[in-house]
Amino acid sequence: MSYETKKVMVVDDSSVMRQIIKNNLKQLGFNHISDAEDGAMGLKKLGEEPVDLIVSDWNMPKMTGIEFLKAVRADAKFKGIPFLMVTSEADKEKIMEAVQAGVSQYIVKPFNANQLEEKIKQIFK
Repeated sequence: MSYETKKVMVVDDSSVMRQIIKNNLKQLGFNHISDAEDGAMGLKKLGEEPVDLIVSDWNMPKMTGIEFLKAVRADAKFKGIPFLMVTSEADKEKIMEAVQAGVSQYIVKPFNANQLEEKIKQIFK
């Protein structure tokens, strides 16, 4: 599958983690990648330019990834956007909370490029 026309937003409060994810996405063929440092900024940017995929961290200041996910799913304009949660939260309760909130896929940090590619393939199949 070709991802070059797909738009992705990477949301993480760590600039290093945003860069790692963006580099991985570029290797997979994504050319249109924006980023935000928390869910609140992600939501604002989403209003300005919708995307085809959101890759978001869970633990962030201002608005957490789960709050961001719930806000995206609650908005008719955005609720169909695939949402990939990338987080250090490996707790079953947290994963269930994300699933109930409508997460598309879930990756636990640390992860590698192959895991990211697998989840993205599952999202777009």
